Amino acid sequence: MMNERLIEETRNGWLECEHRGAICGMDEHGRIRYAVGDTARPMFLRSAAKPLQAIPVVRSGMLDHFQLEDRDLALMTASHRGEAAHVDTLEHVMEHCELRDEELICSPSLPLHEESREALLRQGGDRRRMYHNCAGKHFGVLAWSKMAGMDMASYADPAHPAQRQMRDMISYMSEVPQEAMIQGTDGCGFPVYGIPLTGLATAYLKLACPDLIGDASTREAAARVRRAMQRYPFLVGGTDRVDSLLMEDDNIIAKGGFKGIFAFALTKERLGFAFKIADGSDEEWALVTASILEQIGYERRETVERLRSRIPAVILNDNGRQVGERRTVFVLKPGT
Repeated sequence: MMNERLIEETRNGWLECEHRGAICGMDEHGRIRYAVGDTARPMFLRSAAKPLQAIPVVRSGMLDHFQLEDRDLALMTASHRGEAAHVDTLEHVMEHCELRDEELICSPSLPLHEESREALLRQGGDRRRMYHNCAGKHFGVLAWSKMAGMDMASYADPAHPAQRQMRDMISYMSEVPQEAMIQGTDGCGFPVYGIPLTGLATAYLKLACPDLIGDASTREAAARVRRAMQRYPFLVGGTDRVDSLLMEDDNIIAKGGFKGIFAFALTKERLGFAFKIADGSDEEWALVTASILEQIGYERRETVERLRSRIPAVILNDNGRQVGERRTVFVLKPGT
């Protein structure tokens, strides 16, 4: 199958750009309920894997060992923007686990949030590893390694015991055999895996509905991950990030990743969705998600309205003048 057109961008009414991709919606019986484009081709999960990677961290008992809170766990699933709440939570983790910024392998960075970055620079601040958007995940695995007596220096190596357990968890939650998973290296230095959108949607459905998870310890840990993300949605992303906005609705669990990958699931409806923007853009996440929710008749209309109001479809030029618009053109089709 080929990727299909999801979004058209027009400027002064003229088609300027189109974004292609694929969408998959899975139900609790393992059936593809909705499909657009190629849902079988493996896609690298990037940061959409973080909630799945957090499950074995929770299952290890690390959070209770270091007396960490739900906000700390939410940050471990996050692609944080370096805003004040993110930095405060990171410092809380570092203090309780007695970890140092220098122990992270991810590169020194500035906050991704523009106002926070400007404020830091005006105050004479500089790049730090903790400002990297994946720092929460890294601190989580470092703390787990410290508690369990695993080597801390090699915590990101694919052969590390923690990494093997996280790979196992992705396979278990997605129902994709490990031999069918594509392996690479993520931008932050962690191993990254590619699985079909069917698998990613299945994994998120289990996060939203932990009763679908057979193993009791995994079910309990996944429920705690879900609770933390929904209790602290801002920490998972930040200001006007699509996953954070979606999780202001307590019926939704959601997380995006770099290069256009996004997943969310609905607890009451017992549906999991995953989609990929083929050109790697994330500007279309809000539009695609809002359209999916509208097309399935999602009853909480305020969630769709929040997405559309906070991330409008208009295209503005550098002076803030509207010069074009984006619109969805896909139609969800029944799966097979």
